[in-house]
Amino acid sequence: MLQVHSFTFNPFQENSFILYNEQNECWIIDPGMSNRNEEQELITYINSNQLSPKAIINTHAHIDHILGIDFVANYFQIPFFLHEKELPILNNAANTAKMFGFDYDGVKTAPQYISERNELLLGTESIEVRFVPGHSPGSIALYSKESNWVISGDALFAGSIGRTDLMFGDYDTLMHSIKSQLLELPENTVVYSGHGSITNIKTEKNSNPFLS
Repeated sequence: MLQVHSFTFNPFQENSFILYNEQNECWIIDPGMSNRNEEQELITYINSNQLSPKAIINTHAHIDHILGIDFVANYFQIPFFLHEKELPILNNAANTAKMFGFDYDGVKTAPQYISERNELLLGTESIEVRFVPGHSPGSIALYSKESNWVISGDALFAGSIGRTDLMFGDYDTLMHSIKSQLLELPENTVVYSGHGSITNIKTEKNSNPFLS
């Protein structure tokens, strides 16, 4: 069974995740650390649990989800993966940071690409990549059927959905993504979102005001 541990980082209160298997191999999902204390929090968890990082995987490339990529990639010497359609967002990070009132040079680590056609393996455990654009053009969700969870990025939240007023966002596209790629999952599927609390598919079907 794959385990998920969450952190909440940076002024945007972004959820970053460590996903790990029984052999202590792990992926770091959406590393959003923005200062030394947050970087140390991540390192301490990894070291204290004797985890072996294998990759960084990003659900999308908005500024709050990418701030820790270079640190993690350099510290652990691991590759960074995202959907190729996120490149315009990734490459505009410095300008986005200025829009939010801080300086940031952008991600220097060259990405490798994954798509919805890929099956990802952490050890022998399979992770399905689901394409959920709308919040951003290349947003993905990571679904573990065996472990009964989905990491939804910023597509679906507890009681809400992702913003579509940012660059390349589109409301109709996002709603189609949620309904076709997330709400079709088993109702007891746990949802780990990019912000806010844990939820599940049944709760969002029944009470999310955007999905009624």
